[in-house]
Parts: sequence; C-alpha cells; structure tokens
Amino acid sequence: GDAWHWSSLKLMAPHYKKSGKRWVPCIRKRLTQSALPPSNGFLVIEANGGLNQQRISICDAVAVASLLNATLVSPAFHLNSVWRDSSKFGDIFDEDHFIETLRKHVRVVKELPENVSAQFDHNISSILNMRTKAFSSQSYYLEKVLPKLLELGAVRIAPFSNRLANSVPSNINALRCLANYEALRFSEPIRILADNMVDRMIKKSALTGGKYMSVHLRFEEDMVAFSCCIYDGDWKENIAMENARERGWRGKFRRPGRVINPEANRRNGRCPLAPIEVEMLVPRNCFEYARIATLLGPVRGTVTNFSKLSKDILNCYIQE
Repeated sequence: GDAWHWSSLKLMAPHYKKSGKRWVPCIRKRLTQSALPPSNGFLVIEANGGLNQQRISICDAVAVASLLNATLVSPAFHLNSVWRDSSKFGDIFDEDHFIETLRKHVRVVKELPENVSAQFDHNISSILNMRTKAFSSQSYYLEKVLPKLLELGAVRIAPFSNRLANSVPSNINALRCLANYEALRFSEPIRILADNMVDRMIKKSALTGGKYMSVHLRFEEDMVAFSCCIYDGDWKENIAMENARERGWRGKFRRPGRVINPEANRRNGRCPLAPIEVEMLVPRNCFEYARIATLLGPVRGTVTNFSKLSKDILNCYIQE
C-alpha cells in the first residue's frame, strides 16, 4: 500500500542522493502491446521449492508462455515434503489480478478447458512432461517444446524451478518483471494479515519510536541438510541429515567427483545461522520488541537450542 511504498522510497533515499537519479520501473519501456495471435496450446507447470523459488518459477512460466505463444494454466504448487502445504495458486496470490495484469501480453486461465482436459482423461499427469533442463535457452523451447505443444495441444513441465536461462531477449525479461512486480500480488487474506502483523509490531515497540526487529531463521531440516554443514549434534543427527539429503535430492550429493567440505562451507558463509550465532548478532537491549520467527526441524545440540535463545535475549518470542 501507500505506507509500504513510502517506506521503500525512504530505504532507497541514500541511493537517490548518491546517483542523483530516482529509481523508476523499466518494465513499460521494454513491453510492446499488440493483439495476441491465436494460442498454440496450453502450458502446464509445477512450481517447486519454497515460496521464493515458486515465485521465480511463476515469472519464468509467464516468459516461457510468451515465447511459445501458449496459454498458461495457473501454476500448480509442488507439495513440499518439509512444508506439507497443499495451498493452491489462488490461496496465496490474487489470481484474478494476475490474469488481468497479464491479459495484453500472455493468456492465463485458471484451469484447462473441459474439452482439452478430456483429451487427457482429466488427469494432468497424462499430459506429456517435457523434463526440461535447468536454465534452458530460448532456442531449446522453440526447437524442442514448441513442436510438441503444436502436436498435442498441451505440454507439462514439472518440476519448473530455474527452467529458463537468464539471457533471453529484453522483452521476455520485461515479462518476468511484470509478473513479479505487478501481476503477482498476495491474496487479500494474506495482505490483511500482513498489515495487522506490522501494525501490532509497531504498537508493541512504541517505547522505542516504533523500532522492532523480526528475524526469520532459515534453520529447517531441508536447509541444514542442503548446506552440508555440521553442527554440534551427535552421529544420529549426521545420519538424519544424510537421509534428508537423499530424500530431497536423490543422489545429488553422492555423484562421482562431488566433494563435501563442511569446514569450507562455514568459512565461506554458506551455513544457516544457528540460534547461538543469532544471539551474537541480535543486540540484547537495543530493541524493545524483537521477534525471532523459526520453524525448527530435528536438528539438536547446545548450539542449535532455541529455548536458550529466548531466555538470553530481551523480549524474544519464539514461533514454532
């Protein structure tokens, strides 16, 4: 809203002074508007990973749909083994706003039309999955995916994380920006909840002029496992992380030539911060109100003990 816009401008103020110029969106300069030609078929994608990865996947899907002149079906979300969140696109994002914002550039529908769905026995899994490689080029989509789209009327790409190269024409990248900054808006219940949370944090920190700190510790099982970092848990913890890696990434960390060096990872800053490390960073008496929000997996040990964190930091609240 207006308050967020004002805050974002304030945050960027030093950059204005430094460069002497205001930062302005460049989306409209690169987008051309013309009547959309007849659609070549339907593109079905499955956005996997966490919310940020899913968001990137959606933006890439908009770009790919434009490349193929395809009608994009509202993206489905992969049921993550850690989050176990069965939310649909419309639960997280304002689906009507998404469709309307993209209307002049890319066709988007909430679901496959009945006649198209019937061709695949009303089963999305029956649609050919192209199994596109990560960071595939524009030419790959035009030479490999488009012919199948024209032949079958619909294609599926799952998973769809990082499936489009960064180096694509500027008008295609502009569509990524349009999707991310204008088309993707959280659903109304989420926006209302966010406004209430911010208001609550400001009111609870009134004694310090509205200052507060909110820290989201990315210290869940999947992140700790993926980092290949070692904490102070016992051998059972190490085995649990090894099993988590195998469940989530099926042999990726056991490929020939793959070297795992936990000490190097930690030196290079690639390890998620443990609670005791956060305690070193968070000033104990600087903020009247500090909320440490976490989702804790089965990682254990004194370094990874959240209960000690809440006792040592003033006004710290743990959300599990």
